[in-house]
Amino acid sequence: MNTSCYRGRLAPSPTGLLHLGHARTFWTAQQRADATGGILVLRNEDLDPARSRQEFVHAMIDDLRWFGFRWREGPDCGGPFGPYSQSRRSAIYRAGFDALRLAGAVYPCYCSRQDILRALQAPHSGEDEPVYPGTCRTPTTPANRHSPHPSWRFRVTDGEVVEFVDGFFGPQRFVAGQDFGDFVVWRHDQVPSYQLAVVLDDLAMCITEVVRGADLLVSTARQLLLYRALAASPPAFFHCPLVTGGNGARLAKRDHGTGLRQLAQQGLRPETIRRQWPALVLTEAVK
Repeated sequence: MNTSCYRGRLAPSPTGLLHLGHARTFWTAQQRADATGGILVLRNEDLDPARSRQEFVHAMIDDLRWFGFRWREGPDCGGPFGPYSQSRRSAIYRAGFDALRLAGAVYPCYCSRQDILRALQAPHSGEDEPVYPGTCRTPTTPANRHSPHPSWRFRVTDGEVVEFVDGFFGPQRFVAGQDFGDFVVWRHDQVPSYQLAVVLDDLAMCITEVVRGADLLVSTARQLLLYRALAASPPAFFHCPLVTGGNGARLAKRDHGTGLRQLAQQGLRPETIRRQWPALVLTEAVK
């Protein structure tokens, strides 16, 4: 890594309170930025209009600062690549989507609303969308063609191997049409999907390394195809092992006992929590 130009990011969604899993992954991102003398960016991923709430934006910033996070650019302090809230970046997303359309990389999809809605949020391990069967790939398919506002899917090449070297897990290999299929990049209500938005944001913000959870490894394969279609160079990727609870399941925002705000209210200090991080099952370690 070039210590003069490293740019990492924290990218939480304001759909609930942050928990220990977020903190552990984000702390890794901060350490990697600090190790290179780089810059850390805070991005408010409020792409989902139905679930994002302003109160969680304020809580997110407060809780991150309490835990000891430091960023140089963000929705609270500005910076050269703003705005730093996705809800204010629609022009950037539209330009990226138009570029994909002009390249013939996407096609209109008239499939179920449930499938399309799932494309708005980051998929997680065990919750990833099923491989799309290609229902709307050809224009002769008679599937609700009367709708004036289709969603748009990125067309993958079945059987194509997507490989990359992850900073933590090493070599990764996914096969298009088997591990993932044609995926939504633009919804019928004119909102970009998670996959497209994060690619365009990371490009526009000059992010050099993406640090995030291991449940997004297969999303990296999708996003690498988007980078290629946009004729853009991707960042490096570093996926962190998931923090799990006592039952072995990954932490979620509904697990209130592991929320940063709740832990602060219990009198726990961030330094104490970080000292106990060698064990991945943090819910047991901090009790």
